[in-house]
Amino acid sequence: MEKNDALGFIETYGLVSVLEAADAMCKAADVELVGYENVASGLISVVVRGDVGAVKTAVEAGIKEASKVGAIYSSNVIARPHADVQKIIVKYVIDW
Repeated sequence: MEKNDALGFIETYGLVSVLEAADAMCKAADVELVGYENVASGLISVVVRGDVGAVKTAVEAGIKEASKVGAIYSSNVIARPHADVQKIIVKYVIDW
């Protein structure tokens, strides 16, 4: 990860709302969709990365749009995450 990268997370109930969140996040700012994880009991998380401002904008947009079609469980932005966090994030990476 770049030194100024940030990570943004949104966790929703259901696939439709997480897809809406991911779409809005990618359209709202210059962020990279890292991946997603189906956690449990209908909870699905989506992760993006980019510079801090872009990630904050993306998460805000994702929350707004996803909440129109489903429930948001949680969200978070981590500015300049520690390098060891990458060990967890690789689990989410989408292999296109």
